[in-house]
Amino acid sequence: MFRFATAWILVLLPLAVVVAFWMARRRKRGDARVPLPQAGILVPRIRSPWVVVEGLLPWLRGLILLLLVLGLARPQSGSRIETTSTFGVDIVVVQDTSESMRGEDFDPDNRLVAAKKNIRTFIEGRTNDRMGLVAFGSLATTRCPLTLDHEMLQQMLDDVDFSPRNEGGTAIGMGLATAVNRLRDSTARSRVVVLLTDGANNEGQIGPEAAAAAAKALGVRVYTIGVGSTGQVPLTVQDRRGRRYVQMQYFELDEELLQSIADTTGGQYFNVRDSGAMEAVFETIDALEKTEIESRERVLYQELFAWMLFPAVGLLFLERTLVGTRLRRIP
Repeated sequence: MFRFATAWILVLLPLAVVVAFWMARRRKRGDARVPLPQAGILVPRIRSPWVVVEGLLPWLRGLILLLLVLGLARPQSGSRIETTSTFGVDIVVVQDTSESMRGEDFDPDNRLVAAKKNIRTFIEGRTNDRMGLVAFGSLATTRCPLTLDHEMLQQMLDDVDFSPRNEGGTAIGMGLATAVNRLRDSTARSRVVVLLTDGANNEGQIGPEAAAAAAKALGVRVYTIGVGSTGQVPLTVQDRRGRRYVQMQYFELDEELLQSIADTTGGQYFNVRDSGAMEAVFETIDALEKTEIESRERVLYQELFAWMLFPAVGLLFLERTLVGTRLRRIP
């Protein structure tokens, strides 16, 4: 982007052209010179190149004036910088890492791997929102606080694994309460929790109902995703000899609780039983929680007046040198 910071000075441009034209006509009409009668007979009539140079002097002076006017008008070159601000959605994803998430009914992945894949895609689509991550089994931990550094968040997500076997319970209330606590001081216009679990609450000092009530009081909307269903689920186990085999194991999904949490907070409950359904659910949540983005433009200008003034000074020095030496007139 190019502009003149003091463009009003450009009104002097026609004056510079008029001055150059006037000086050229004045020279053409002739001015006071020392007459040397009969000099033409004694000196051969050879046209010197300096005569041509002298004829260009008025236009050289006009060019100097032109450059000076352009320099005083302060030409500037600008680079446009676009900044994006958003009204903002702060989102905390709460991931169940209990033993039941080892269930292998999301072929070819187990439940946790399938969930992490879809969470990753969800994060990639929310470039303007702060996001955080909480994982829970019998205990709930914040794996990543609210951040715009989604690359770091993805790394934290990659590190999420199953809870130790002695912490393999399902503390839904603790997981939700930890996420709500992370959003407590948020100033975002919309605050959201996405809770994924495949079980029923059986651990923790805070119940899911109390955590949902706290979320409602703080204006936090909770979307709950029930992974799988109640029933027999294939699970790879390992015996004492290190042999691995698949066996069917009974898992219980408390859909009524998840529906109640969503209803209490103004969110929605979804049940997913395969990877395609989970992907569709995250796309739905993404569409429901769109941010209003405002783009602003800044232009950083660089001063270019030196490109006008330095040549003008150089040409003025050249003109004065010529007039004071080779093209000097008498008197």
